[in-house]
Amino acid sequence: MKRAAVLGAGAVVALAAMAVSSAGEATADEDGAPRPARPMPGFLDKGLWRVLTTLAPRTRLDVHDVGGRDRRVLWPPNWRVCTQYPAEGAVLDGRTTVVVGVVKRGETCPPRVRSARR
Repeated sequence: MKRAAVLGAGAVVALAAMAVSSAGEATADEDGAPRPARPMPGFLDKGLWRVLTTLAPRTRLDVHDVGGRDRRVLWPPNWRVCTQYPAEGAVLDGRTTVVVGVVKRGETCPPRVRSARR
């Protein structure tokens, strides 16, 4: 079983203002009002940077290299999304872990991954 790629130290420094991974998102605002559930955006064939900047800051995110090399994601702008879970439109309730499969820009998504996306 492949292990999740971990954002490298350079990416963590670049994303210091944004919490990429945490135990979960609170289901209420600071004043105690419930937060509305949000639908999962569609990230297929988009850059990994868009995933990081679109999701709520406390959303738990697991990133996997689906190119078969089990590489670490050191610089998110160099990667694009081939797979995502949950699917586009699914409800993100604050406890959902978002999982994306990525390849480096310029590489093609593996055929088994591409056919699973349709």
